[in-house]
Amino acid sequence: MFEFQQYLGFIVAMTVITMAFWLLIFLIGFACYWATGGAMELLKEKKAKKQQLEESQM
Repeated sequence: MFEFQQYLGFIVAMTVITMAFWLLIFLIGFACYWATGGAMELLKEKKAKKQQLEESQM
């Protein structure tokens, strides 16, 4: 049978693996959110710059 120390080691290992899994999920979600926001901001800046150039040429 299993001893208490083996059981405790298993619980600690599962806790670490679970925490790493949820941290990975959080970081992936945050990275996607950051990249999407950055791309949208870049497009807005390019659009504003293009409109400003068109207005200055008129």
